[in-house]
Amino acid sequence: MKRLFDVLLSFVLLIFAALPMIMIAVLVKLTSKGPVLYWSDRVGRYNKIFHMPKFRSMKVDTPAVATHLLQDPKAALTPIGDFLRKSSLDELPQLWCVLTGKMSFVGPRPALYNQDDLIALRTEKGVHVLPVGLTGWAQVNGRDELPIPQKVALDVEYLQRHSLGFDIYILWLTFIRVLRRDGVSH
Repeated sequence: MKRLFDVLLSFVLLIFAALPMIMIAVLVKLTSKGPVLYWSDRVGRYNKIFHMPKFRSMKVDTPAVATHLLQDPKAALTPIGDFLRKSSLDELPQLWCVLTGKMSFVGPRPALYNQDDLIALRTEKGVHVLPVGLTGWAQVNGRDELPIPQKVALDVEYLQRHSLGFDIYILWLTFIRVLRRDGVSH
């Protein structure tokens, strides 16, 4: 049922988001050098690496590390990068990953390939069996502000509670958090 929900919703959203995505792509191209999309290697279900697209919000020479590890994250942003990140519009290309089955709408956020501590703890706690998501229980309870052990504890709670109803609740909370721009790191 979860997969059917993901396919139908991502297909509908891709249709409605097509024009805004084209506009964002043009703005990214006009305001900074480099490609429109940034493809990062991420850890998916069962710790398999996959390529996840985002609209590029950082300059092309920015190291591939978690944002909080950058010395000056604001200096790495493109002219529209801050807006894309705060509004979460940089995440729109991930709808393709949901449609193709590499991601789900709800699940633990995919770790960067080099976030060994997060990957190891998720594996130890059995969270790695879940499909990764555009949003998750940890994201609506702190997002980028959570320390890794707390994030994984929330991922474990999701593992124990996940259902279509809980997913819909998390999607609703995500919508509210995005509108309020809660917990977004720059």
